[in-house]
Amino acid sequence: MTHSLENPSYAHGDSFAARTSDAVVPGRPLLISSGARSAEFGQANGAWPGGSSGAPPLVGASPAIASVTSDVELVASRTCNVLIEGETGTGKEVVARAIHALGSRSKGPWVAINCGAIPEALLEAELFGHIRGAFTGAIQSRAGKFEIANRGTIFLDEITEMPMGLQAKLLRVLQERELERLGGNEKIRLDIRVVAATNAGLSERVRQGLFREDLYYRLNVFRIWVPPLRDRRDDIPLLARHFIEKICRAEGCRIKNLEGAAMDRLMCHTWSGNVRELENIIETSIILSSSRVNIAAGDIRFYSSPSEPLRRVQMTASSGMPEDGLDFQKAVEEFEQSLLTHALTRVRGNKTAAAELLGLKRTTLAAKMRALGTRMPRLVA
Repeated sequence: MTHSLENPSYAHGDSFAARTSDAVVPGRPLLISSGARSAEFGQANGAWPGGSSGAPPLVGASPAIASVTSDVELVASRTCNVLIEGETGTGKEVVARAIHALGSRSKGPWVAINCGAIPEALLEAELFGHIRGAFTGAIQSRAGKFEIANRGTIFLDEITEMPMGLQAKLLRVLQERELERLGGNEKIRLDIRVVAATNAGLSERVRQGLFREDLYYRLNVFRIWVPPLRDRRDDIPLLARHFIEKICRAEGCRIKNLEGAAMDRLMCHTWSGNVRELENIIETSIILSSSRVNIAAGDIRFYSSPSEPLRRVQMTASSGMPEDGLDFQKAVEEFEQSLLTHALTRVRGNKTAAAELLGLKRTTLAAKMRALGTRMPRLVA
């Protein structure tokens, strides 16, 4: 079955999602119409839900992403610092840009810097600027990112990668709202909003002595957690649609349709790379579909195997506990989910046969599928 972008029907047809509607959040549509989606998520004109234009859209209909949207709208009009946490690829910078675009500083500069991408020796000058002669090669004075972002917003990505010595200087800048360029003594006043982001648990870094506790509390005035894609699977059809439209328009080609089997493959994937991985896979599928108007299951190529959770648990069991620990309950759930999915796939969706493979009663298998939200694999002839 083909799911047209002009007439979304994924939630209504004889498809994997329709057969497992109990896994979809009650009361929430799996895929809403273009008109409704434009109104709610600002897809047509780049407007944030509820009003102002200019903010990047945060696509989704799940309660998890609705909570993020609510937090952004609450804090955007304030001046406090914001800490955004979430796994790699979840869209932390999209959230940060929305905070800037919806706030009173939207007409001011937006400056983003990745603290982990700049060598430690250069990061201080990059952030705070330098005067001529401050170090070898400083042939002229230069404003830093904080100064450039004055009267606007600075986004500090991967804040956990900032060296301890520089953390002390950043703390002083946040406290005093002024800075001195490297090698200089002139105080430069700042009117700036700081949004920081990390894909690692910052509070744990503080406990380990790797991040200053006083800086942590200075940054963590308002915290936003961006959920991983595996915790908002009912948003995958919306996100896939969004990326198909975005990429096809950018490439100047006809907007493609996503076949049911292709959508099923997306819904069953583990998404360790989250939304960023989904966008990359959609772009690859558009290329592989060539001149065809439909994206087929064979056009969906994953960079990592859907059985990654199973391998991760097996590696943990054989090599010991990871250095940074793990979430026991989540690891167990991923392992069970992987076993159920593999068994169902092997017996082409026959629950009785799958239960026998796993040494379970059929009723126990069905109960576990409901509890874990296990989706029936798409059976392709």
